[in-house]
Amino acid sequence: MTSAETEEKQPTVLEQMGGVSGMLYSSLPVVVFVIVNFAAKNLMAAIISALAAAVVIGVILAVRKGTVQPAISAVLGVGVAAFIAYRTGEAKDFFLFGIWQSVVYGSAFLLSIIVRRPLAGVLWTFLNGRDRSWRADKASVRDYDIATFVWALVFFARFVVQRWLYEGDQVGWLAVARLGMGYPLMAVALLATVWAVRRADKRLKEAEEAAAAEAEAQEVLARTADDLLTPDMAELQRVVDAESRDKSRD
Repeated sequence: MTSAETEEKQPTVLEQMGGVSGMLYSSLPVVVFVIVNFAAKNLMAAIISALAAAVVIGVILAVRKGTVQPAISAVLGVGVAAFIAYRTGEAKDFFLFGIWQSVVYGSAFLLSIIVRRPLAGVLWTFLNGRDRSWRADKASVRDYDIATFVWALVFFARFVVQRWLYEGDQVGWLAVARLGMGYPLMAVALLATVWAVRRADKRLKEAEEAAAAEAEAQEVLARTADDLLTPDMAELQRVVDAESRDKSRD
């Protein structure tokens, strides 16, 4: 497979985010929760509505993708958030799990830079079945460090803003922040990752081509040296035969 074909098959930023339908599906339970909680002034009704929306989305994803894994993922996150809100009796606690999830993810991305295993590169190569040759190239590791730092900034920004709104009991604005700082900021981080991937792939491709050219040059040089150092036996035999004929004439 050529590099051009590989590039064509690389998923776009929108595809990495699940497409337009994936964005809408993941946002729906949050929107339903806030609307029902605001309209009915009933936390339990909002929780049940959000869970019902998550289950419906899970079934749709399972049917469309032919696997239950997306369905489980769709329901699990909403289920944890709903359980926390149910236990505390506070609508704002529906967002608490996501708030602390952001700081955990941000810390993980930041730590991966420190240990020289930038998660932007590690996750990209794992999810797309790519090799890890970029880890041997310092410039590529630096590019992935930058992309990973962008991811860390996204998660920490979510935490700071949403934590501030949480402390102010701003449930409606929490939903706005959850959605507004979700896929839009994730798109920025994914663009940074794609930028790092393309730079690393270009650099590694140039290195492979240079190594191949050097190997070919070494092979040509070896053949040339062999030709110069190894006598031509046929020519040598002709010389010997000619000398023998000269001697026989004498």
